[in-house]
Amino acid sequence: MVEINIVYRGELRCAATHGPSGTVLATDAPKDNQGKGESFSPTDLVATALGTCMLTIMGIAARNMKIDLLGTKVTVHKEMVAKPTRRIGKLAVIIDVPLVLDEASKQKLIDAAMTCPVHESLHPDVQMPIDFRWAA
Repeated sequence: MVEINIVYRGELRCAATHGPSGTVLATDAPKDNQGKGESFSPTDLVATALGTCMLTIMGIAARNMKIDLLGTKVTVHKEMVAKPTRRIGKLAVIIDVPLVLDEASKQKLIDAAMTCPVHESLHPDVQMPIDFRWAA
């Protein structure tokens, strides 16, 4: 179990403290939802969680395969929808792997990414197209 303590700081901002490390993360409501957009919004953190989770799980698989993913980049494009309620509608993920790998290694890394706990936890109504881009 991990405990995260969150305090409302006013003006639609929160501070979240990660219990095990003491690291503090600030959030702010986005500009399109009455905030200043000066930090990650809660839904931005969901997008961030998806991208970092996929890359972390790929990293575990790569380590076991004796492959170094250093320099691999993930970009997540978050799109909100308003109906039936305001929620995340789409998280489009682009994973740029700067390595030339054989097809079997690529597939192992893809399979790993697709089993990340965040990906597995998100509601099926959230569209999540995943685009893997490999070095030529």
